[in-house]
Amino acid sequence: MTTVRPAALPPASPDTAGGRLPSLTGLRFVAAFLVFGFHVHIEHLMAPGAVRTTMEWLFGQGAVGVSFFFILSGFVLTWSARKGDTAVRFWRRRIAKIYPNHVATWLVALAVAVVTGAGLSLAVVVPNLLLLQAWSPDIDVFFGLNTVSWSLACEAFFYALFPLLYLGLVRVPGRGLWPAATLALGAVWAVPVLASLLPADDRYWAIWIFPVARLPEFVAGMLLARIVREGRWPRLGVWPATALAAAAYLTSRFLPDDFRLVAGTAIPLALLVAAVGAADATGRPTPWRAGWMIWLGEVSFAFYLVHQLALRVVLKGSGVEHSAPTAIGIAVVALALALLGSWLLYRCVELPGMRLLRPRPRARSAYPATAVRPEQV
Repeated sequence: MTTVRPAALPPASPDTAGGRLPSLTGLRFVAAFLVFGFHVHIEHLMAPGAVRTTMEWLFGQGAVGVSFFFILSGFVLTWSARKGDTAVRFWRRRIAKIYPNHVATWLVALAVAVVTGAGLSLAVVVPNLLLLQAWSPDIDVFFGLNTVSWSLACEAFFYALFPLLYLGLVRVPGRGLWPAATLALGAVWAVPVLASLLPADDRYWAIWIFPVARLPEFVAGMLLARIVREGRWPRLGVWPATALAAAAYLTSRFLPDDFRLVAGTAIPLALLVAAVGAADATGRPTPWRAGWMIWLGEVSFAFYLVHQLALRVVLKGSGVEHSAPTAIGIAVVALALALLGSWLLYRCVELPGMRLLRPRPRARSAYPATAVRPEQV
């Protein structure tokens, strides 16, 4: 039996990487915008009334956009895995992708904290810089500085494990892919059940923040990428998958708190990622592959990191419970500032950082014309 060295990332299919995934790139911004809307909503900008109730329906569950990102990450990284790649080269690409943006927004958040006189300690600052904050159940640590960066700590954990997870993935027989994906998504539902054994104060962290608890979503994305790439995806189209995800998004708010955080939407979101990925693989048109959507998708990582900082700037001193027109105006200004900041971060930090830090391709053929470009993943 042939053995594979731990440093290798063997291909899950063919000799070439998977094709481009423009619709999934565009859909990333939809998820990021839902997270933005959620953070606007929980600031209670609007006075009670019909508009605030509408905001609750539209964005009350918007934080589940993070779950979409975790599933998408596993899907895209597996889809774009290249023959002959190594763990070290993979880790360098991931560092080049996320760390420059993280450090830049960490510095901005640190400056904002200093200017506003917010109390800081090394116990908060250092874990956030090193992307270790999600391992602490202390809310002041995992939500310290740039609050949303806790999810990057989870992603860093996923990236650390990816080479070993991939070695396991390629050994799963084709007939075992759907049972394995079902098991991974079932584990998402098991998390709140197990968390019920913990003290009430620790359950939110254990379900929403703890990197190990979020790993099943990433693994489900990996398995679905192989399912799609090997032609095992059923005839579930983009629109039925979208309708299913939208229905779960709107109705999961009625689930018990521990289950609506992640479990209530994980399966429909996973099916949506796979359905859109399958459409991209066959070149079928989708609403999310328009040029402007792809551009928004490309800056979505930067947008995700800057949007709450932009909200802090705009909301400082603005108070709460304004009339609907005023509150909407404040939100639009925050959105515009976040988009401007994300474009600057993408152009001035993210792209130069990837060019500087990512490993050089060994040969021109390492990135064929049909491959997912490194900056997309």
